[in-house]
Amino acid sequence: MGGSATALRVENITSLPRFVLRPVGAVVLVQAIMLTALSGRYGFHRDEMYFVASGDHLAWGYVDNPPITPFLAKAATFFFGDTPMGLRVVATLAGVLTVIAAALIARELGGGAAAQALAGAATALSTEVLALSHMVSTTSVDTVMWVVLGLLTVRLLRTGDGRWWVAIGAAAGVGMANKWLVLLLVAAIGVGLLATGPRAVLRSGWLALGVLVALVLVAPLIVWQATHGFPMLTVAGGISDKDGTENRIMFVPMQVVYLSPVLVPVWLAGLVRLWRDRRYRALAVSYPLICAILLVMGGKPYYSVPLLVVLMAAGAEPAVRWLRTRARRVAAAVAGVVAVVISVLVALPVLPPSALGPVLAVNKEQGEQVGWPELVTTISGVWQQIPAEQRETAVIFTGNYGQASAINDYGADAGLPGAYSGHMSYADWGPPPDAMTGPVVLVGPHGGGPFVGCRQAAVNDNGAGVDNEEQGTWISLCDGTTGPWSQIWPQLRHYY
Repeated sequence: MGGSATALRVENITSLPRFVLRPVGAVVLVQAIMLTALSGRYGFHRDEMYFVASGDHLAWGYVDNPPITPFLAKAATFFFGDTPMGLRVVATLAGVLTVIAAALIARELGGGAAAQALAGAATALSTEVLALSHMVSTTSVDTVMWVVLGLLTVRLLRTGDGRWWVAIGAAAGVGMANKWLVLLLVAAIGVGLLATGPRAVLRSGWLALGVLVALVLVAPLIVWQATHGFPMLTVAGGISDKDGTENRIMFVPMQVVYLSPVLVPVWLAGLVRLWRDRRYRALAVSYPLICAILLVMGGKPYYSVPLLVVLMAAGAEPAVRWLRTRARRVAAAVAGVVAVVISVLVALPVLPPSALGPVLAVNKEQGEQVGWPELVTTISGVWQQIPAEQRETAVIFTGNYGQASAINDYGADAGLPGAYSGHMSYADWGPPPDAMTGPVVLVGPHGGGPFVGCRQAAVNDNGAGVDNEEQGTWISLCDGTTGPWSQIWPQLRHYY
């Protein structure tokens, strides 16, 4: 009995189609060239500048994310330059790895050259993956890790070889060092295995070793969060409280939109295919289970998108079979061209900033890459209103981390000192020295609080007519504060 099981496992492994390097390589080459060519347009996103700033304060954790993305941001700007193009090497590599992992899933499920190429191309050109491959975010890396975990899980379930639990544990640990959402995927797969099988893989001794590997990798992160009061849970609660209702309303429609409406039949085919094969049914169960959890929690709709990539890769081979007739291929090609054009317009900075209006209704993140130098110039104008002899003790205080990061990134060329903020991890990086008792340039609404003698000094205009978060931001000039910075700092801290 044991011998036949081993023979079956060997047969399954050796009978896999070969990985077709040329078509998949062509996809990632075009992907990398296109992303690199456009990576310098517009400018940094607020989150990108924040990750660069976080990289200058390397730690085992931050208020709103684990350390991997800040570490990668630090490494990218060190090796490739502190520019959008230099930083976005990370996003491009994340996109490439996501495409390769998706193609490998298609292969793992028996897909040949056409299925692997389709899985890779559909992933590379899907709207959400294209956007995440352009801009560095925790979700860029998170998507890679979810798809890799999907690949490793398929390999485990196909072969029945428990040693893959060690690789799964390592991938889960690395994923958690970037974003804790990966726990959702691991838990959903575990529930799926318990509910639908094959339960034999859960009885493997390698599972315990995989769990141990994951725990070793995340232990320093958990210790950091615990010693700081688990601020990431506070941030997650803020997201649910503030955006929960909107997230629930938009959740189902955005599942259709995020990759592309044209690709919905492909990932639905993948969902059905995984469900019909008892070996992979746990993965099929994972998607609706994750969606249900996110709906209850009020999580953001894009949190589940990486699993859609896994489902889409699983649906590549059925899609290839469906495309056997010429009429279907022509219809799919026309729909595909339209989908690609829409994806590129929505996800990448190809339009002039002044034409972004309709795009921002779908992808507001494009607008957040416009106008940061103009904001810093406006702040510099207010700074110049402070008498020269008072500037040594004057402070720039901002309402959010994007404003502070922009000043710290662009401000030196505009004659500005570093900025302070009570938002997210900026609060952990400390208040100004108590000796800074001079005027305060306040960026954003102040509503009184510990600032006195405040008057509006300027209103920001990005000059491109882009309706982003910083368009119309007030910059005030205040006489000072009601007490020393160390004393008022706790009341200035805020999260989401």
